[in-house]
Amino acid sequence: MRLMHLNIAEFGAILFGGAVLAGFLGSLTGLGGGIVIVPLLTLGFGVDIRYAIGASLLSVIATSSGAASAYVKEGYSNIRIGMFLEIATTMGALFGAYLGGILSPSVIAIIFGAVLIYSAWISTRPHPEHHPEHTSDPFARKLKLASEYPYHGKMVRYGVHNVPFGFGISAVAGIMSGLLGIGGGAMKVIAMDHAMKLPFKVSTTTSNFMIGVTAAASAGIYLSRGYLDPVLATPVVLGVLLGSLGGVRVLGRSNPKTLRTLFAIVIFVLALEMIYNGATGKI
Repeated sequence: MRLMHLNIAEFGAILFGGAVLAGFLGSLTGLGGGIVIVPLLTLGFGVDIRYAIGASLLSVIATSSGAASAYVKEGYSNIRIGMFLEIATTMGALFGAYLGGILSPSVIAIIFGAVLIYSAWISTRPHPEHHPEHTSDPFARKLKLASEYPYHGKMVRYGVHNVPFGFGISAVAGIMSGLLGIGGGAMKVIAMDHAMKLPFKVSTTTSNFMIGVTAAASAGIYLSRGYLDPVLATPVVLGVLLGSLGGVRVLGRSNPKTLRTLFAIVIFVLALEMIYNGATGKI
């Protein structure tokens, strides 16, 4: 681990500052601080990638728990869909955490770099609020997944489609979460927004509700393997929480397109660095 010439207080302070930046950047796109915190710890601080993933998972749980309650109260999150898809994401997260224990750090770093490139691309895509469909597939009707959400001062009803496909994508998102410690929010949004035809606001808020549960499932495995270090996890969790709150405030007063473009550039550079270090065996 780099910077070990520092004492614990100095190391924690620097790490806290980096986590604040990670939470700030992550909140601007809804991808979460985990997408930044793992490369920050591995590339910037020389932390073993498995310890970095463990700390990232705890930050995902903290940030998700804080925001999820507000979205549920406002009526955006679809709890029935969230709990149903959590079956897939939890199983995927457990399998991903298992893979994290048997794959080499270099392979994990290369996979992480590839996911970062995908996240950089998805963060720059426009997300128009499409008009929701009122009808649902037979499977969705049987599970009573349709609901309503507030839109321009009134409650709008929406239907649900392609439930099995959304379930499958959610399982892949869970694997990515357990293996990489990033929450898998981007893939969950795709599962709900594109596959299941949910309104985008419902997709993002329901994803936020889900990622904490998904991260908690795999965090238990990392804990049992000794990859949750309090010296790393404490400043990371506190920093990401603070940075996320700051990012939400800035987002409301800034140009989202500019911020997303800046974020995508930063993530793309980190992705190339992760892939290079993984391919050359430096991680």
